[in-house]
Amino acid sequence: MRPEARVDASLEITVLVSVGRHPVTGRARRADQDARAVELARGVADASVRLLHAGGKEADSEPALRGYLGMGFDALTLVEQPEGADALPALADALNEAPPQLVITGERAEQGEGSGLLPYLLAERLGWPVVSGLAAVESVENGVATLLQALPRGQRRRLKVRLPAIVTVDGAAPAPRQSAYGPARRGHLAAVPGSVTVDEAWASWETQPARKRPKRLKIVKAASARDRFKAAAAKAEGGGGQVLTDVTVEEGAEAILKLLKEEGVLR
Repeated sequence: MRPEARVDASLEITVLVSVGRHPVTGRARRADQDARAVELARGVADASVRLLHAGGKEADSEPALRGYLGMGFDALTLVEQPEGADALPALADALNEAPPQLVITGERAEQGEGSGLLPYLLAERLGWPVVSGLAAVESVENGVATLLQALPRGQRRRLKVRLPAIVTVDGAAPAPRQSAYGPARRGHLAAVPGSVTVDEAWASWETQPARKRPKRLKIVKAASARDRFKAAAAKAEGGGGQVLTDVTVEEGAEAILKLLKEEGVLR
């Protein structure tokens, strides 16, 4: 069981949530990474947590948003946006009006653009630092957060960042609890008006069925300390790695190309 983080008494956390899409059925649901972000925020003791979503209140999206309320929240702030609007300005305005110390969100959406750029564009607009791949918030003291960042093959890196800041989570964050039906139905979707900016680039896009993606390099998603140790040990025993120092650009590019071919990414 993960210990609760030590925090300042006045810590305020805002979790950005989105409407997810089930990979098999295509039905709307709470997004997995965003649900993990909510679970991580709940694990920070004595912190005030607010849920924030920018979008519409359609019939299929409301049950998905209520899935976050079922994790133990009385209300979710919904910044109303029509279809085709850019959520970035609306979220920035909402955070400027009631600025928290920490913003937590998933790395990318499960539908729509799904580019993963929103946290970085939002951090650039607000002038805040951003940390990706968060696994845990260890402590927050004197305006400085100690974070545990997840790295490939189960490794971890401890970082210190001055607040306010934006952090993103992925599969290494705590698994979300099951959404309770009663609290989900009783919770309030507090709709508030927001500035509307038309996403002109999105309006000109054409959509088509996705093609098979190229093979990705294997990344071990190790949740427990035992799994992380096994992954790190397996990497050390492999003996296939190579450290390049003082090489030319051509030699470095050739080594990268060779690795991609060995891993099956390029053929």
